[in-house]
Amino acid sequence: MLKTKRGFTLIELLVVIAIIGILSSVVLASLNTARQKARDARRIADIKQIQTALELYFDSEGNYPSGLTDLVTSNFIPAVPDSPGTTNEYVYTVPSGGADYVLSVTLEDAGHTALSGDLDGTVLTIGCNDPVYCVKP
Repeated sequence: MLKTKRGFTLIELLVVIAIIGILSSVVLASLNTARQKARDARRIADIKQIQTALELYFDSEGNYPSGLTDLVTSNFIPAVPDSPGTTNEYVYTVPSGGADYVLSVTLEDAGHTALSGDLDGTVLTIGCNDPVYCVKP
């Protein structure tokens, strides 16, 4: 009776390792995209939170604040949020007259649907960079 060796050949092991490598790279690419979308979602939520605080400040004071830190000192927002994952900060400017404001942040996804909601048309102006999400009352 002949003894047969059981096990995998080197070729079979290399094929399995290659398949695992390809699958893991696909998963990691998807994970990075999900992280990017999550950071953009947080930026948009932060912009909305700041916008609400600015409107509350305007209702209380009759004008918009000179800076976002005024919202904190006036207790309209607990803290000015930091943009996640990058050094991009939320840019707030009050054009002359003080009757309106521009609030912007750079998003990582240039095709994000929030970018089509730019109400004041200041994309690429007043400190905005492409892609940006600017809001104006």
